[in-house]
Amino acid sequence: MKIEREEFERERNYLNKTISVIRKKISTLGQQLYDDDEKVLEFKKFIWDSHTEMDPSEMRTMMAESDLQVTIMQNRGNYLQKLFRIQNKPYFGMIRFKEDDEENDIYIGITSVEDKLEYYVHDWRSPICSMFYDYETGKASYEAPGGRIEGEITRKRQYIIEYGELKNIFDNNLNISDSLLQEVLAEESSDKMKNIVNTIQEEQNKVIRNTEDKNLIVEGIAGSGKTSVALHRIAFLLYRIPNLNSGNIVVFTPNKVFSEYISNVLPELGEDNTYSMTFYDLLCQNISEYKNIENFTDFISRYYKNKNANYELIKYKQSDEIINDLDNYLNDVINNTKFVKPLSYDNFIEVSTEELNNMLKLKYDRFPLFSRIEEISKKIAEKNYDGKDNNAKSIAKILNDNLNIKLDLKSIYNGFFKSKYSNYDYSIGGNNILYEDACLFLYLKSILVGFNTNHVIKEVVIDEAQDYNKLQYLIIKKTFKTANYTILGDTNQTINPYYKYNSLEELKSIFDDSKYITLTKTYRSTYKIIEYTNQILNLKHSSAIRRENASDILFRKGCKKEDLIDDITYLKSISKSIAIITKDDEEAEKLYTMLKNDIDIMLIDNFSHLKRDLVIVPSYIAKGLEFDSVIVYTDEDNKYTENEKYLFYVACTRAQHNLIVYNGK
Repeated sequence: MKIEREEFERERNYLNKTISVIRKKISTLGQQLYDDDEKVLEFKKFIWDSHTEMDPSEMRTMMAESDLQVTIMQNRGNYLQKLFRIQNKPYFGMIRFKEDDEENDIYIGITSVEDKLEYYVHDWRSPICSMFYDYETGKASYEAPGGRIEGEITRKRQYIIEYGELKNIFDNNLNISDSLLQEVLAEESSDKMKNIVNTIQEEQNKVIRNTEDKNLIVEGIAGSGKTSVALHRIAFLLYRIPNLNSGNIVVFTPNKVFSEYISNVLPELGEDNTYSMTFYDLLCQNISEYKNIENFTDFISRYYKNKNANYELIKYKQSDEIINDLDNYLNDVINNTKFVKPLSYDNFIEVSTEELNNMLKLKYDRFPLFSRIEEISKKIAEKNYDGKDNNAKSIAKILNDNLNIKLDLKSIYNGFFKSKYSNYDYSIGGNNILYEDACLFLYLKSILVGFNTNHVIKEVVIDEAQDYNKLQYLIIKKTFKTANYTILGDTNQTINPYYKYNSLEELKSIFDDSKYITLTKTYRSTYKIIEYTNQILNLKHSSAIRRENASDILFRKGCKKEDLIDDITYLKSISKSIAIITKDDEEAEKLYTMLKNDIDIMLIDNFSHLKRDLVIVPSYIAKGLEFDSVIVYTDEDNKYTENEKYLFYVACTRAQHNLIVYNGK
């Protein structure tokens, strides 16, 4: 809808007034922080000078007051940083909401701006702003702290503001998927993921703002914004849940490249980054018995280098079936472990075999097996040495020797494959452990030694959820046992050749009190790219949002260096970010060697810094990323097979605007 000149000027004046208020608050807060810093330093000096004259009660009171002053300073400092970020772009949208006979303009931005009880900008996460994402013009409502508020949206407006200047206004009588969204989608991508706070869609908003369900399982097609939704959900929860901070949240990502790619989103939204980790990190933190642990990327790469090596064995190790087999084996180990000798220690301590087994099987059976020995040793020491447990370690050593089994995790793990519960003759030696063994080993260790439980983490977000098998989810759930979970993925983007879900809804069997949600619209690719990628997997449900003129997908045969350079040169003239996505790392290295002397290009591995103007990257590292243009490359003698169609789908769906396929299926 065209905006009249007078209305445009009115909006420009409001913007200028808002920016003026923000800059005044920045100046005031800056001075307050300077004054507060001086006061805190003086206060701490006073406490130090007077501490000898204070009793403990007075000291505690003074320290608490000092801590309070520091907290107030930190809050002011955090808000000051947020105001700095938004001072040249304070808001992005507005709704005119009519409640009874009163009509108010609600301007919506990343951070609220208030002066003398007048709100110039409302935080996008506040209850009233939910209507911006959930409703068209017309009847609308929102949940306020005091109950549901009903009314009518009489205007819905979006703004393009650059460097404090109002560039454009969109009146949206329908929804956000029109004017501004199309303009945002047409932009070229950058090295970092951007926030989508001004274009969040209704189906995305339902995930972001869900606080009713303890656990969310979100299945979304490629390009549906799953990762963006996850990060905006984190920002929303930080705003909504009292005493929740970034240190209480962990995000599981597929690799370090992906972690770096998403690292700007939360700071853009005015929040600190959360702790980010991979499942490989969890393995390394909890397995000290092996020096070298294979990571997930190398696990996948190993398959493509030597496809037929132990395929059935590895598939079994990754299966749901092995969980039950391992549980039964460990139950046997625990139930059959017993003392076969009495304890004799320090010439005066004698404990019979019967009494030791009574403690092992009954008195301390609430503890994991390995911990029972520690508890028994501790109690025996305390009983005989006036409550002191100084001799507990020495007693434990003897107790371990008196068992009918060696409590050695490596031996017990290898014993599983020699037991009646396994049909494979297999064992691990040395200091190296493969990824699939490491997952099983950590599960076994956690059952026998105890899970390394973390109670600090209150929210766990797992992205690319389809790449974790159920055993891994059991480990994560036991590790962060008091946390809520947001799990996001797409079974059609499975890159693990040994394991696949039919639907992520299967995870409801592991996560109680969970809701399964689907995202069915894709915002990443042109309709021609979507049509092509749908054909790869015979999909029909993908819904394209982009309306731009779509380039045809180009197909190449062979591998001529000149052709590749010509394609790269062409794409560089129309794109900001380009990726050549290979099937595996060997092809990536080969291609990089061929091109590096002729063109400025970067090879991305599992730990690389991401610079996305022109990169070569294996398909299993590219997942989750997106590029303006993509060349999907494989050698003529290494085409994607039917069994590798999901990997091919992942590679092709990284493209936003242009796709060229070399030696396709």
